[in-house]
Amino acid sequence: MRDKYILTAESVTEGHPDKLCDTIADRVLDACLEHDPSARVACEVMATAGKIIVAGEITAAELPDIPAIVCRTVRETGYDSDYEVEVITHDQSGDIAGAVDSSAQLGAGDQGIMYGYACSETEQLLPLPVVLAHRLTAQLTSARIQGTILGLGPDGKAQVSVEYRSNAPKRIASLVVSCQHDADKDLHQLRREITRHVIVPALRELYPDPKTEILINPSGRFVLGGFEADTGLTGRKLMVDTYGGLVPHGGGALSGKDATKVDRSGTYMARYIAKNIVAAGLAERCTVSLAYAIGRAEPVAVDVDTHNTSWCAEDALVRAVRDVFDLTPSGIIQTLGLNRPIFAWYCNYGHFTNQDAPWEQTDRADALADACGIKRQTG
Repeated sequence: MRDKYILTAESVTEGHPDKLCDTIADRVLDACLEHDPSARVACEVMATAGKIIVAGEITAAELPDIPAIVCRTVRETGYDSDYEVEVITHDQSGDIAGAVDSSAQLGAGDQGIMYGYACSETEQLLPLPVVLAHRLTAQLTSARIQGTILGLGPDGKAQVSVEYRSNAPKRIASLVVSCQHDADKDLHQLRREITRHVIVPALRELYPDPKTEILINPSGRFVLGGFEADTGLTGRKLMVDTYGGLVPHGGGALSGKDATKVDRSGTYMARYIAKNIVAAGLAERCTVSLAYAIGRAEPVAVDVDTHNTSWCAEDALVRAVRDVFDLTPSGIIQTLGLNRPIFAWYCNYGHFTNQDAPWEQTDRADALADACGIKRQTG
């Protein structure tokens, strides 16, 4: 890798139209799981000015009141809930259900490749640009809800570019914050308030220097936001949800899917494995990939890439991963408790930034170290 380079990541607020669609989809999923832990859900949401469409396959013991979920979610996010809601759902395909349930073990609900990543760069074991971008948007939402900055709207985005030297973050090269605001909000005042109440507290680890390019609402006015300004769609913020485009992505979206869909559960398990490898001191950086075939319980491929940061052989790490973790869909669901209504809670500001999430725990680090024949140093 080059001695000097720049890595960039972005984040969006929960009021961004795509993210709001993700949240609606996950709240529908949670409502199904609340009454039926074995519910099969593949929920998609599309929204534009005046209309929200919820569609997909739902097989559950009790179908929730989806229009009520939509209106409540939109209202709680900070928008007027006066939308026409159309719901178009049907049962899961019998062919898919048969393939998933036909074996002695639960089969994967789809084929695909899932990636997980961790690095020792931050406390969250994530790349610093990812952490900072999510912190900016979370701080932006906090400033709106708490009234620290008056006249903010729910829609917003942030982007952070970090300059690295010798593989370590050294400075912020540029940052962008765009936020919806009231029509009578003075832009000069808004930029001062964003700097004081959002940028300063969010970028405490690596604060901008005099050469950092800081852009706040670079297009000027941002009055119209949400579904009135842009069509929202589930699954369109894949990089925001994961690693900011700094890590490969298999292409499968996360929100609105129950855990038999390995697009979601496999991605969570891959992150869980990678994080435990780094937490165990077995690597400084680690990418884990899991590949599945629809209807098959065991993954068809498991790979670990430590990017030349481990003296432990990668084939030995793969064997350790297979020994320590149950990589079948049923094993993943049981290990991470993915048949519970928990998904909407982790939908916003990155799926891997909330340290309370089951897949963010490092409780398998010792087991991995033991499987590799290494005595882990603690304390």
